[in-house]
Amino acid sequence: MIKGKLTGLRAVEKEDLPKLRDWRNNDHFRKHFREIRELSLYNQEKWIEKTNNSPGDFMFVIENLETKKPIGAAGLLYTNWIIRSADFSFYIGEGDKYIDDEGLALDAASTLIKYGFEVLNLNKIWMELYEFDTMKLDFFKGQLGFKEDGKLRQNCFADGKYWDSYIISLLASDYKNWKG
Repeated sequence: MIKGKLTGLRAVEKEDLPKLRDWRNNDHFRKHFREIRELSLYNQEKWIEKTNNSPGDFMFVIENLETKKPIGAAGLLYTNWIIRSADFSFYIGEGDKYIDDEGLALDAASTLIKYGFEVLNLNKIWMELYEFDTMKLDFFKGQLGFKEDGKLRQNCFADGKYWDSYIISLLASDYKNWKG
């Protein structure tokens, strides 16, 4: 387990898959993900098999260190080892929070960012967020120092209309300045 102050990141186990499926199928969450279809347990099993066999995918269950219970999922995916970048995946599923205000999300995200830069030696951690995902945009840009790389116009269809998506990232140099 990779430990932060409040949370730990541990490998996804088979027994986690029903909970992960249920969180991913939450209507409030699903519209924020690139994969918007309803997922089955079979889909989850195939996903974790593929993820575990990929040298560029690092997926974790976020665990509350105090309660020892799973509260979300986070990962560094699609790692490009030439330019040393990875796509950041993150949500707090427990209690339908998505991003919490109790410090658990900040601790878990900071722990994964530290792992990405200090252990995997990444140069860039990035993510794509839709313009209506203001909770994550505010969280990652405001609390973690991610910067906007660009905008993809009308790159998502949700709630009967087209939305822009933003590519945001944190560079290793930003991280060194941010962590003090």
